[in-house]
Amino acid sequence: MRISARLSRGSCRAGSFWAALCLLTPGLVAAQNPATSTVLPPGLLEDERNTIEVFQRVADSVVFVTNTQLRRDLFSRNVMEVPRGSGSGFLWDEEGHIVTNFHVIQGGNSFYVTLADGDVYEADVVGYDQTKDIAVLKIDAPGTALNPIDPGRSDDLLVGQKVIAIGNPFGLDRTLTTGVISALGREITSVAGTTISDVIQTDASINPGNSGGPLLDSRGRLIGVNTSIYSTSGSSAGIGFAVPVSTVERVVPQLINKGYVSRAGLGVTLFEDDLARSWNVDGVIIREVQRGSAAERAGLRGADVRGRHVTLGDIIVGVDGNRVRNFNDLFTSLDTHHPGDRVRVTVMRDEDERDFDVDLQEIK
Repeated sequence: MRISARLSRGSCRAGSFWAALCLLTPGLVAAQNPATSTVLPPGLLEDERNTIEVFQRVADSVVFVTNTQLRRDLFSRNVMEVPRGSGSGFLWDEEGHIVTNFHVIQGGNSFYVTLADGDVYEADVVGYDQTKDIAVLKIDAPGTALNPIDPGRSDDLLVGQKVIAIGNPFGLDRTLTTGVISALGREITSVAGTTISDVIQTDASINPGNSGGPLLDSRGRLIGVNTSIYSTSGSSAGIGFAVPVSTVERVVPQLINKGYVSRAGLGVTLFEDDLARSWNVDGVIIREVQRGSAAERAGLRGADVRGRHVTLGDIIVGVDGNRVRNFNDLFTSLDTHHPGDRVRVTVMRDEDERDFDVDLQEIK
């Protein structure tokens, strides 16, 4: 649903929702002219021409995402909608699906997407995956306004390749920065506390507000979603991270089709890591094996819990030869598998190490 024909300085009148939005993102109204193709001046270097052409072709596919929250006034007791945060996103398809980071929408009640022409639409959350920090929104906009970004590849990238980031740092919409791939195969921690693997590191300047925006190659193809930075000040220090497009292409279609990401799992519940450490256990303790689950069929055992007395059953210490010391190790070991895959799970049972072949099941 389009809720404003155009966000302009006149929209920032006192007392309106737009006033709060403009205070949150002061640069948003300063640059609303959509990217247009222009005749390039003579004498430009080839690299300059490439950067300009990529921006002119892709910038209109980058959107501004605003996250609002309901809050009750302490004095009037009235419930009002106030901006909570903002970030970037990009058009995924011509159906109005928009990809952004989960942490951009986290904790919000309502979401608004501003397109390059200044039109603002209320967005619905289609689904999200906290473990990959990916979320999908949907807007009801005319097809002429929806220009999705072409996907590239992230499995054949090389350190030193040129990259381009477009986003809305500090509310300054559709800001372009360039750099190179600084490293590949990095790991970062997701909002859920799990590891995101094969992350792209870049020195392209990424600041607060860039989250959820696209990282592009020199042909303007999507190779990653800008997600986080390493910084002691909160601003860019030349170390930014992007979730690779190979992960995005695995997650986003599932979110669009099902609203969630199905994963391969054992069909067990686990004791928390801190509890395992307090018991001096180096591994993941199975609390309960669900009836009819893959774990039950394989013969795994849960703990015997009677009040405050707990008798441990199986403790998972490995998957396919990979050491498992905590939940994140287990998650990472299973993350690349699909339901139906067979894995060898190594457990400690009665102080003996045993192996079990488990045909993984689908879990949500």
